[in-house]
Amino acid sequence: MKELSVAEFGRRLAHLLVSLFILLCVTFVIGRVLPTDPVGAIVGELADPSAYAAMRARLGLDLPIYQQFFLYLNGLAHGDFGTAVLTGNPVSADLAQAFPATFELATLAVIISTFVGVPLGLVAALFRDSFIDKTARVVALVGNSIPVFWFGIVGLVIFYAGLNWVGGPGRIDVFYEGLVTPQTGLLLIDSLLQGETEIFWNALGHIILPAVILAYAAMAYITRMTRSFTLEQLSQDYVIAARAKGVSPLGTIWHHVLPNIAVQLITILAISYGGLLEGAVVTEIVFSWPGIGQYMTNALMIGDMNAIVAGTIIVGFIFMLLNFLADVAYAVFDPRMREAAR
Repeated sequence: MKELSVAEFGRRLAHLLVSLFILLCVTFVIGRVLPTDPVGAIVGELADPSAYAAMRARLGLDLPIYQQFFLYLNGLAHGDFGTAVLTGNPVSADLAQAFPATFELATLAVIISTFVGVPLGLVAALFRDSFIDKTARVVALVGNSIPVFWFGIVGLVIFYAGLNWVGGPGRIDVFYEGLVTPQTGLLLIDSLLQGETEIFWNALGHIILPAVILAYAAMAYITRMTRSFTLEQLSQDYVIAARAKGVSPLGTIWHHVLPNIAVQLITILAISYGGLLEGAVVTEIVFSWPGIGQYMTNALMIGDMNAIVAGTIIVGFIFMLLNFLADVAYAVFDPRMREAAR
């Protein structure tokens, strides 16, 4: 493995920054042209016209849009996303409280989808057209076809209301709220760090069902792509030579195929992780999960554009950052990419 050149890394970083700036421009303009009235949401529709005009001037909405954009960029440089109409708090404070819940849910979901999807795809490719392969393809098809909200509702009815195997909606039972001091913002980790094992198991009972349901769609995609990558490698000469030398099928997969598809899997996992972070909205609504998806949905209902734009920027930035890291990993580990860059 050779190190990625400084020039190549700088070029990719510049692409990331340009993409981020375009995202800022697009989200800001959309936030300003949508037929919403943030001033009316603050002062009320029956407010005095002078109070309405004063609030409009205070928010800077009476300025030309390019001046509003520069003021917004200046605020972002100081970590100021504006004030949320929904809560009256700074948007940055609301996001700092809501994002860890989404991050915890999406991270557990991507761990589950990886540890199930990758082995399932490898085995399906190794035993192509067998019962295992056909089952894996059906599982992937169902995961790609049925909406997440349907799985969520059915899961709550069966495993919570019917069998009582998991916790209900929300991140934790009400009588446990406030007993764990936020350190990382991740309830599972914070409860363990503070020795609150009872709260840990309660939080795990609440998160496991939405995490599994959220992971299912990602697992279906990972399984399908892993199977495709593996089938492509199994037809290569080096695999045929390894099998001719007496290497077992599992040994061929582990020692030869998996290292050659590792870079492709990194890209797939990064895309899946970003998709889980931005696609957790429906899951959070079904399970009343207090994450960034539910926060942005509630903000959208009342036209709170500061919260909506800020949430969109954060999620978009994370998605682009994950793709950037996957792109860098591709360039570092794949010699063909290094040769193409020269």
